[in-house]
Amino acid sequence: MNQAYKEMAGRLIVALDYPDATQALGLVEQLQGIPCYMKVGMQLFYAAGPDFVRELKDRGYSVFLDLKMHDIPNTVKGGAESITRLGVDMFNVHAAGGTQMLQAAYEGMTAALVSDDTLSKPIIIAVTQLTSTSQTVLNEQIGIEGTIQDAVVKYAKLTASAGLNGVVASAQEVPLISKTCGKEFITVTPGIRPAGSAIGDQSRVLTPGEAIQQGSHYIVVGRPITAANNPREAAEQIIKEMMEA
Repeated sequence: MNQAYKEMAGRLIVALDYPDATQALGLVEQLQGIPCYMKVGMQLFYAAGPDFVRELKDRGYSVFLDLKMHDIPNTVKGGAESITRLGVDMFNVHAAGGTQMLQAAYEGMTAALVSDDTLSKPIIIAVTQLTSTSQTVLNEQIGIEGTIQDAVVKYAKLTASAGLNGVVASAQEVPLISKTCGKEFITVTPGIRPAGSAIGDQSRVLTPGEAIQQGSHYIVVGRPITAANNPREAAEQIIKEMMEA
């Protein structure tokens, strides 16, 4: 395994969107040896709990816990402290919670690190707008005026000012975010679909290669891998496309 492959594989986050640990571990076994991130979202975490995250860590994987915390600051602070104690490498909150809530997440993480120096500092990112959000939904249902790009950049600036590491956003918005918040500000981009894949419930999509060219630090891929006839082959093909880009 060469260094270039290892580095690019580490920028691929595989979404374990399964209803239970057994099915999720079935995929994990198929991808064994590929040094990618594993994303544990609401469905799987609510079913399998913290023990599943520990299982992934024991297997040597980096873990992104995708629970999108959005609550009063004190509750988010406590949640962030518990998540950090769990040993995850990345977790997220909602930028729409505002500055005080975003800072509370950082405070919770810090409290966990102070109390246990064996813990590693996780990356904290904030959700700007879901990649399923269309312009119509943003304006007419969520009630935010302006373009999706305007909303995303506003939330990215808010996240940066609160001291967090980066944001979740469509790869289409990455150049604007990098221009506004700097190239070191981390961008995690869902809505990635290899050429020829079904779009599903996503509205703003790019291919893996396009996302890397746009400057995405990490890309999140779910169904194009999890629903593939050969998930390992699908993952390897995505990493190849990322490297070529």
